[in-house]
Amino acid sequence: MSPSTGLTDAIESIVVGAVGLTSRALAEAAPDIELTIPQWRALVIVGDGDPGVRVGRVAERIGTSSPATSRLLRRLSQRGLLTLSPDVHDRRATLARLTPAGDRTRRAIVGYRQQALRSLADGLADDELAELERAARTIAGALARFT
Repeated sequence: MSPSTGLTDAIESIVVGAVGLTSRALAEAAPDIELTIPQWRALVIVGDGDPGVRVGRVAERIGTSSPATSRLLRRLSQRGLLTLSPDVHDRRATLARLTPAGDRTRRAIVGYRQQALRSLADGLADDELAELERAARTIAGALARFT
């Protein structure tokens, strides 16, 4: 067994747990709005952009084609979660922006996840918490290329 196997297995467990937490947050924090993981990912990416994010950039970050991403964003637009408009600097490009409803949904889901994660940390001793934070920052940095 490779020395990295234990680390790989542990990180895989974290990823599976994080997806599970996100799935639960999507169902419980925004029960009236059914979102798939790719739709949620698009809301996160669009919410990070100011004053909007080009469809092509969303596609790059999600890892799908521009046509597939355009369809996904149009569905979110039809549901009132974001708007699509031409980029004033390049009329060939389309910008996606969260609507107030999209922003509320995004904040509710992020808040749900953050509260769940805070409750996990509440029972840890200070030294355990500091050690876990250092390790989590290292893992987050390594995974940043996928965000």
